[in-house]
Amino acid sequence: MDNRQANINRFEAEMAKVTRDGVDKLMAFIRKSDMYAAPASTRFHLSVTGGLLRHSLNVLDALRANLTKNDDGTYSYEVAGVPAARVTEENVIIMALLHDICKVGFYAVDYRNAKNEQGVWEKVPYYTVRDTLPYGHGEKSVYMIQSFMRLTRDEAFAIRYHIGFSGNEDKNSVGRALEMFPLALAVNVADMEATYYLEGSVK
Repeated sequence: MDNRQANINRFEAEMAKVTRDGVDKLMAFIRKSDMYAAPASTRFHLSVTGGLLRHSLNVLDALRANLTKNDDGTYSYEVAGVPAARVTEENVIIMALLHDICKVGFYAVDYRNAKNEQGVWEKVPYYTVRDTLPYGHGEKSVYMIQSFMRLTRDEAFAIRYHIGFSGNEDKNSVGRALEMFPLALAVNVADMEATYYLEGSVK
């Protein structure tokens, strides 16, 4: 079994733990989409087939590692040792695995001329953006998920603001959202850890 199939199996197993109304329709959409084949970016991190899938699982691993597992099976998020939020396994899975669903159907393969090792020009494939639903980033993920199932307010804000201050929106709004919804900060940190430390050297 190749790594991508193993990642697909793991993604499916994790999402099977989500019992919310509409998750079956969401999973049907995901299976028909390019979620399991798309890259995570055009060139910055995991710009490879299956990169989006790997990135989503990496964020899940990073988020779980940054949370404290409680005896009742829930998780706590602490900021400077002070409890800031409490979440269920379902919340964690939804926020991590679906935060970048906005990248489904977002990339396309194009070709450019480049010299190979022998110095001969040839057409080589590369990823480019094909945004058929220009609705932002985090907000687009929230919109797409809620077309199939409802999110809690904490989930919605965590997914909406998971890129933190890296986006184009008003920085005061980002700061206010991170202050009001600590899980947005938790997902942002997990996303940055996955992007820059787990995947930064993977081309």
